[in-house]
Amino acid sequence: FCLMAAPGKVAAFRLPPLPTVGEIIKLFRLKALKQLSQNFLLDLRLTDKIVKQAGELKNAHVCEVGPGPGGITRSILSAGVEQLLLIEKDARFIPGLQMLSEAAPGKVRIVHGDILTYKMEKAFPKHLKKNWEDEPPDIHIIGNLPFSVSTPLIIKWLENVSKQDGPFIYGRTQMTLTFQKEVGERLTANPGSNQRSRLSIMAQHLCTVENCFVIPGQAFVPKPEVDVAVVHFTPLVQPKIQQPFELVEKVVRSVFQFRRKYCFRGIETLFPENGRLKRTEQLMMTADVDPTLRPFQLSMSQFKKLCNAYRKMCDEDPSLFVFDYREELRQKKTTGSLLGSTGQPEQTEEENQL
Repeated sequence: FCLMAAPGKVAAFRLPPLPTVGEIIKLFRLKALKQLSQNFLLDLRLTDKIVKQAGELKNAHVCEVGPGPGGITRSILSAGVEQLLLIEKDARFIPGLQMLSEAAPGKVRIVHGDILTYKMEKAFPKHLKKNWEDEPPDIHIIGNLPFSVSTPLIIKWLENVSKQDGPFIYGRTQMTLTFQKEVGERLTANPGSNQRSRLSIMAQHLCTVENCFVIPGQAFVPKPEVDVAVVHFTPLVQPKIQQPFELVEKVVRSVFQFRRKYCFRGIETLFPENGRLKRTEQLMMTADVDPTLRPFQLSMSQFKKLCNAYRKMCDEDPSLFVFDYREELRQKKTTGSLLGSTGQPEQTEEENQL
């Protein structure tokens, strides 16, 4: 049996004695599923440390994503939260979470569902809503995410931040989440860093992103092949690039298509073949960005200029925004094979690069 509060910490709320997380795993015969990239964190000092990164949780409303056997859940409850919403996809964990719910009467709500499809707009009471310009609401999202879900989920939530919907309908909701160490490095990478990527720009233009600390792989059961980063996000009052999410995402994705080549090579993929070179030159000149910089060398203000210049061109020619370079490549490939084209290998190589 274990005490929930870390030594020397006065907990606002104390759970009654319960089986340890390890005992819960044995009791309900829970096994981490490799296909769901599950890894359990049993050390309550580490789960306390993760929860501490979220900030002051006394009387807060928290949503925990993928609580699994409930290690982080215990630390959240020990922080004295008002309400805890648990969203768990794997039905095997529900009985163990039910046990925690009974130990904290009236505090825990368990939803058996998928966070990627769960409607967060109605997850919290309306009175918690704050204006976007105000301090963040008393709402937090915390989760030790399976690696397979973490990147698509953060992209989805960044889009929600941009549109101020989903969990951000309540204001600038803060998030404390785990990622593979490499993904954590990408999220916080500065210009010039080898880890600088599409994810760096999308996250940093919308949020303050902090790489809090790294948990060694051996702290998890089963031990993953990589270490794990704990990352904290606070949405910005004003995004660094004031353009629609889809437009920013398209420009950034195009620039990073060929991350080792000059940035103009990726910019070219924004335009149809007919007039591609001329339009690329026009965009680079309007944005005043050096075409021989590599994608990872570009600063946020340079991405902002590229997005603004591209938006101007799209306003003048709306067909530009719906242009899809990959689709053009596919059509060329189909036409080429029908005609027995000799240009085939070059196109295939280009597709491989993409």
